[in-house]
Amino acid sequence: MSLRAKRSNLYTKGLLRSFTTHNAKRFKMNKSIIFIFILLFSFSCSKKEEVKFEAFSPEAFAYDIGDSWEVNTTVNVRGFTKIEKGNKYFVSLSYSVDLLKPDGEATKDIFSNLKDVNEKEINDVQLEAQFDLDKTYSLGKYKVVFSIKDNNSEKTTSAEAEFELEE
Repeated sequence: MSLRAKRSNLYTKGLLRSFTTHNAKRFKMNKSIIFIFILLFSFSCSKKEEVKFEAFSPEAFAYDIGDSWEVNTTVNVRGFTKIEKGNKYFVSLSYSVDLLKPDGEATKDIFSNLKDVNEKEINDVQLEAQFDLDKTYSLGKYKVVFSIKDNNSEKTTSAEAEFELEE
């Protein structure tokens, strides 16, 4: 019996037809699964997670320089709005530092500054403050409070750090 006769015999019995139909359904199902995986992968890769505007890792230190104390404090900021200008990004942050004394009294805006950054890639920015305290300030634990404003979005955030004046 020839191959053609064998196929003809299988078609009449319905065996070959169900076999090819089964393979076609299986192929369509595999294509659908592959398409779904590609679709999910592309959505998960293209979705950018928005970072909250926040200040993190604040630090403060005081150094005795003889007739006064020098206070150095830093904080990092992320999640700010970046404005694209050419092939660089522009960020503008205004900040001020308040000083809380051990007795609870506050000195507002002991330091303030504007920091503009214009770079190709900006993920976070470090803000720094430096100021002197004369010897009339009593020994004890102090707190600096950063008040930070993103000038591109008008969002605000804050951070605190403690330091101690000691002999």
